[in-house]
Amino acid sequence: MRVFIVHAHPEPSSLNGALTRTATEALLQARHEVVVSDLYAMGFDPVSDRRNFVTVGDASRLRQQAEEAYASSHDGFSPLLQAEMDKLEACDVLIFQFPLWWLGLPAILKGWVDRVFAVGRAYGGGRYFSRGIFAGKRALCSVTIGGSAAAYSEAGAYGPLENILYPIQHGILAFVGFDVVEPFVVHEPARIAPARRADLLQRYRARVFALDQAPVKQPLDVAAFDGLVRRAQAVAPAR
Repeated sequence: MRVFIVHAHPEPSSLNGALTRTATEALLQARHEVVVSDLYAMGFDPVSDRRNFVTVGDASRLRQQAEEAYASSHDGFSPLLQAEMDKLEACDVLIFQFPLWWLGLPAILKGWVDRVFAVGRAYGGGRYFSRGIFAGKRALCSVTIGGSAAAYSEAGAYGPLENILYPIQHGILAFVGFDVVEPFVVHEPARIAPARRADLLQRYRARVFALDQAPVKQPLDVAAFDGLVRRAQAVAPAR
């Protein structure tokens, strides 16, 4: 397997750091290929604007998707973004390693998605969900969460964790074609005792070894999605 880990935590000694190191060491020992983009170590800029491009499709106004499509056709992405896009294209498995902040991705990782998942490189031209550009590849979210599992349940303050991760797993990863496996979730990392931490890292090691065999979430069929879009357009009020 060729595994691409996008790591989004500012502290190397954190549990997120330990999880990425564990995955990297285990996969390399098993003779898999591993590439890590440590976004904080890279100083990755999450702001998406004209800095994304070395080409200009329309100088009069920035239309992000139009500029992305133009750059895709004219070799026009900045070297930094092109390198990240190349890593994404080459991988068999993508891992997002991040802490859940404010019920979502850390800004640096969301900005990476905004800039790297560009029209023409990650989606576009009817390529989404089951016929997405990354169809046949797998994706895993490895997530640490400050709150308890009870707080992220049907009866909890935040509701089911599956609903919170849905925009990431379905709206981002599945949309561009990835087969999304069940997330690896760690609650209350600050409360984990050393002995439990070692056991947790061992479980994660076993999890990454089995990524190519792990059950995946059922992808949305493109025909069904197209039907939903057509029905929505049919009932939309005229402007």
